[in-house]
Amino acid sequence: MLKKAVYILIIALGAAAGGAGMYMLARYSDLLDLEKGGKAAQEAAQEAAPEAEKKGKKILYWRAPMDPTYISDKPGKSPMGMDLIPVYEGEEEEVEPGTVKIDPVTIQNIGVRTAKVERRPLEKVIRTVGRVDYDEKRLYHVNTKIEGWVEKLYVDFTGQKVEKGDILLEIYSPELVSTQEEYLLARRYSKLIEAEEAPPGTDSILELSRRRLELWDVPAHQIEELDRTGKIMKTLHIHSPSRGIVVEKNVVEGMFVKPGMSLYKIADISKVWVYVDVYEYETPWIKVGQEAEMTLASYPGRVFKGRVSFIYPFMEPKTRTNKVRLEFDNPRFELKPDMYANVILKSRLKDDSLAVPKEAVLLSGERAVVILSRGEGKFMPTEVRLGAEADEYYQVLEGLEEGDEVVTSAHFLIDSESRLKEAITKMLEAKKDKKADEDKEGGKGMEGMDPGSMNHPGMEGMDHGSMKHSGMEGMEGMDPGSMKHPEDMEGMDH
Repeated sequence: MLKKAVYILIIALGAAAGGAGMYMLARYSDLLDLEKGGKAAQEAAQEAAPEAEKKGKKILYWRAPMDPTYISDKPGKSPMGMDLIPVYEGEEEEVEPGTVKIDPVTIQNIGVRTAKVERRPLEKVIRTVGRVDYDEKRLYHVNTKIEGWVEKLYVDFTGQKVEKGDILLEIYSPELVSTQEEYLLARRYSKLIEAEEAPPGTDSILELSRRRLELWDVPAHQIEELDRTGKIMKTLHIHSPSRGIVVEKNVVEGMFVKPGMSLYKIADISKVWVYVDVYEYETPWIKVGQEAEMTLASYPGRVFKGRVSFIYPFMEPKTRTNKVRLEFDNPRFELKPDMYANVILKSRLKDDSLAVPKEAVLLSGERAVVILSRGEGKFMPTEVRLGAEADEYYQVLEGLEEGDEVVTSAHFLIDSESRLKEAITKMLEAKKDKKADEDKEGGKGMEGMDPGSMNHPGMEGMDHGSMKHSGMEGMEGMDPGSMKHPEDMEGMDH
């Protein structure tokens, strides 16, 4: 009625005010149309909810369209101001708790891929960086056991290659000359023994003199030359004890040397050691005798083969790694000490280990989970116990069987959906339990109560027939039908 009166008033004003009134009339008509449209939409929404019930569906809860974690047991607005969306019972097939069912179109859109759990040989490939070094068993220090002067150097620079037996230098030593004289004298006496003219003990003197020359490292060829010529040699030859390269040179011509002084350091690099560092979790995969491959930037395309020769029994405190020593043949001296190389160590755990791809495992720090495909679009998170890690696979100790199908991509989305569904289910169950408890509490205390005993305090034993109020006298015997109807009471002054 009020709206109709306002409408008539606007028409009257329009007739009086002309164009301005017509404008107001048009605006009001728009408002009426908008209100009608809003009512129509509201009525359609109200009809849509019971429509699902008519089809046998029931609204379980309402959720926000942009935030699935926000749910409510009644319609309303989301925190973002959007209308809540109803979720109906029976829209999805009932599945076991934690299982998610996804339609084929969605599976294709999010790019779900799966792989079979199978038995396979597990090989661990450890890639690390190595450093080439000398073989400590093939390092030689050259010194002299007599003192004297260096007469001549044959090897006079560091890095020079030498062969075993090559002459390194010549030393003049007065002690060596005296020993040669003793040896020649003893030899002369030994000839007199043959003619029975030499005194007793001459043979022992000859042996002692020769033994002294040998202990002073006089080469055998010089002793033989001394026997053959009978001439004293001025200098002693120092020979190389092995094939290799001169790593250190601490002597020059004319230098006075003493016993024990290091003259040369020679390294045989026909075999070299390579040191690598492996992390603590990789040490179970390293075994002595294990094959190793090495590549160097200076020899592109070439692969050098070697083996693990020693695993050091301690960890490096700064890097928290374990040092491992490898051995490589180097007959042409191509591998040079202090070279850096890329090293690959391969080890096989088992030939038939149950394995799952690494990309299928979700690691949370405390547990490992895979998304197991049950077929027909059903997926279920499953906790597994993992063993060793081998390249692109994990060894499975518990939780899976051979032939199981696991998700290798988009499993984060599936796992999130499963957790969300589980959380919503628990939330709804908690609300149902709470409501049941409230209903139980509301009915408590009414059980076994006698309705006749529900008397107000002070009303016990009261005769309802004697209820005569001081202001109600004269009303006894009054016919209730004689009481006027409110329509007959018009005009009464209240």
